Amino acid sequence: MAKTIVVKQIGSPIRRPAKQRATLVGLGLNKMHKTRELEDTPSVRGMVNSIPHLVQIIEERG
Repeated sequence: MAKTIVVKQIGSPIRRPAKQRATLVGLGLNKMHKTRELEDTPSVRGMVNSIPHLVQIIEERG
C-alpha cells in the first residue's frame, strides 16, 4: 500500500495570488475545511509546502 497524507484546507483563497489558488485546485481543494487523501509524493509535498498558510497536513498513513 502506498503512503498517503490527509490534507485539510484551513485558509480561504480569496485575495490570494492566482498561483496559490491554482495550487489548491491542483490538490483537489476548493472550500474551507475540506479534506483530501493524497499520495505522499515529492510533488504533492512541494505543493503543500508552497501554501502552508492555506493547508494543513492532518494525518500521515502508511
